[in-house]
Amino acid sequence: MAQDNPLVQFVDVEKTFDGETLVVKNLNLDIAEGEFLTLLGPSGSGKTTTLLMLAGFESVTQGDILLAGSSLKNMPPYRREIGMVFQNYALFPHMTVEENLAFPLETRRLPKDEIGRKIDRAMDMVQLKGFEKRRPAQLSGGQQQRVAVARALVYEPKLVLMDEPLGALDRQLREQMQYELKHIHDNVGVTVVYVTHDQSEALTMSNRIAVFNNGAVQQLASPDQLYEAPENAFVAQFIGENNRLMGTVKAVNGNECQVEIEGGGMVKALPVNIDGVGSRTTLSLRPESVRIDPPADGYPDRFEAKLEELIYLGDHIRVRFDVCNHDDFIVKVPRTHDAPKLTVGEKRTIGWYSEDCRALDAPSGG
Repeated sequence: MAQDNPLVQFVDVEKTFDGETLVVKNLNLDIAEGEFLTLLGPSGSGKTTTLLMLAGFESVTQGDILLAGSSLKNMPPYRREIGMVFQNYALFPHMTVEENLAFPLETRRLPKDEIGRKIDRAMDMVQLKGFEKRRPAQLSGGQQQRVAVARALVYEPKLVLMDEPLGALDRQLREQMQYELKHIHDNVGVTVVYVTHDQSEALTMSNRIAVFNNGAVQQLASPDQLYEAPENAFVAQFIGENNRLMGTVKAVNGNECQVEIEGGGMVKALPVNIDGVGSRTTLSLRPESVRIDPPADGYPDRFEAKLEELIYLGDHIRVRFDVCNHDDFIVKVPRTHDAPKLTVGEKRTIGWYSEDCRALDAPSGG
């Protein structure tokens, strides 16, 4: 996806470590100034290698990376003026917070009064005023991570790279830090490229997300587009919870196709990424799009299902059904006063709008 006046451009970038297997394949990606872009994917998908090539810690096998229009190919990491935040914080344990923040400024030989002003501003940014004289060991994990963010921002780089920076934190603190990083980005306006395998983290923080798998970007879009309109079966399965039904396309008519699913039953769906009549397809349907006891009018996809399990999760109940010989079909029922009364073992009718069920590419090996 092209951006007007992008700050970063990956142009036909490829990377191999052994001369045979490409860990990054033909990557073309523009990153806008001020954007928060997340590289999301499972381990080994190529996302971290992409980040390390941008930082200069890995070389590009083929293609080029441009920063503000200039090639980075022969530029060492220290000359790229890129801030970095790692999972292990990488703070100097023998230095105070103030000394850690001063280090990148002193290496750039800035005047002492300017160093003081920049440290004050960075400490304000991460809400750590009063902690200047403490050493990292005297700080909590969340505070250490905020110092690491402040050190990456203190010399006001155009670009900050973050590699799984919240991975070592417990869940509650990680969620709190997600919002803090998002607010810092909104207030400072720096361009951030963020790597994670945690899809909820990516959805929370990003302007756009590039979903990686097998060294290639599967889809590049805003969080809501990725969740609501996945373009292939991998993205649908990787982003959020998803009901997946395999089947064969029997008919296509404009914005609707009919799919005979394995286990029996004909489903009407939105044809997003299919090869036509007779082809195999994966149907993708979000659990919150399914309704229990739907009216016949407007719900052409209606099936009898046996209720197998109820799991109480506070704001909603996760209901597992057996439908068309698939016993892992999930429905999310919000906890409201008019929520249906449910009992394990009973049979209920479930249904959904055909446009909420997306017919995607065939399953691998299918």
